[in-house]
Amino acid sequence: MERKQVSSSRIRSVGYDAATRRLEVEFNNGDIFEYSPVPEDIYRRMMSATSVASFFEDRIEEEYSARRVR
Repeated sequence: MERKQVSSSRIRSVGYDAATRRLEVEFNNGDIFEYSPVPEDIYRRMMSATSVASFFEDRIEEEYSARRVR
């Protein structure tokens, strides 16, 4: 999955696969986690948020199933 770099104190890049509704988040420490099933509008709102990290913490981190990729 291709990820886009974001400007964030905690998150390095974010990727999304609409077909599988998987959101992939690469953190600044190198960890990569996959979250699912994340609706596409949540991904879009995260990418346009003033603070990507705050949106992630408030709307994704505890709401969706996570799997460590790396």
